[in-house]
Amino acid sequence: MNKPLKCGIVGYGYMGEIRRAVIERHPETMQLIGICDTNEAIRGKIGGVRTFGRLEDLLALKIDILFVCTPNCFSPEICMKAMDQGIHVFCEKPPGRDVTDIKNIIAHEKQGVKLMFGFNHRFHPGIVKAKVIVDSGRFGRILNLRGLYGKSGGISFKKSWRNNREISGGGILLDQGIHMLDLFSHFCGDFEDVKCFASDDFWKFAVEDNAFVILQNRKGQSASCHSSATFWKHTFRLDITLEEGCMTVEGLLSKSGSYGREKLIVANRQFEDATHAVGNPAEEVTYFDRDLSWDLEVEEFVRCVIQDSPVITSSSQDALRVMEMIERAYADAQKPKSSAKHTQKQNFGIT
Repeated sequence: MNKPLKCGIVGYGYMGEIRRAVIERHPETMQLIGICDTNEAIRGKIGGVRTFGRLEDLLALKIDILFVCTPNCFSPEICMKAMDQGIHVFCEKPPGRDVTDIKNIIAHEKQGVKLMFGFNHRFHPGIVKAKVIVDSGRFGRILNLRGLYGKSGGISFKKSWRNNREISGGGILLDQGIHMLDLFSHFCGDFEDVKCFASDDFWKFAVEDNAFVILQNRKGQSASCHSSATFWKHTFRLDITLEEGCMTVEGLLSKSGSYGREKLIVANRQFEDATHAVGNPAEEVTYFDRDLSWDLEVEEFVRCVIQDSPVITSSSQDALRVMEMIERAYADAQKPKSSAKHTQKQNFGIT
């Protein structure tokens, strides 16, 4: 490759800023050409790059990659417009509000155009090392998984568009729990049977603030996830039980640092003939202090674009798989699907 790939960003909120930083850390492969946001106040604060209020003006620059960082209700239409023009797309999760949205996106995923979704938790160091250990077969096959992922909300939580069904399509499960369900799929593949209990007892958003999801696949592997907006203490924990041992990824490197120091705990299965205390095997603990997940996932996407190789991880099929799990979870919990019509109004700002 002689020249860096020309990149654009649509939606300049929290994630738009993160994607800009990633692009600018890799000038040898990427160059930021422009940013689109319909919020004039946001555009006025952006420096060092051309800004646009209309998506069409950004796409007219003939960019190579578009980073879609908009609310869920807008991202499908944007993805489809970009791919129809032969532009590679990196889209934040979730991939729309429901399964219909992701299926519509996939229908526009034509040959030669790369599409990847922002499931960056797959690239967190604790997860990466755990996956290597699982794939090595050192501890045998996975028996079951358990995940806790939740946050405390906050003073401004009620004002977030993520809790507005018309915009987001769902609550905490679709916004944050989707990462844990994607990790379940990352480790074990498809989960066909889904049960869910959901409630909105505290925040009263008319979308769930707590979801308890239980899954099982045809291989007999089970998984459970508690996704919550009422933990009060930010929490991330993934337990992996295997035939010959167990692992826990606890804590999560994040911009706020509120989830605690990320670590991986690994233990061999040991009975009383091999340890001094039954049920307390010797553990190996690895700590991680650098979050490279944002960079690693984009680097993988850029590699696919440059080498014209298929997107294997965080692909559209991965996105479809996890959205189908969430749809089945909502149906089981008797939560209505998003009734919002797929709006044509352009409003790509995130406040």
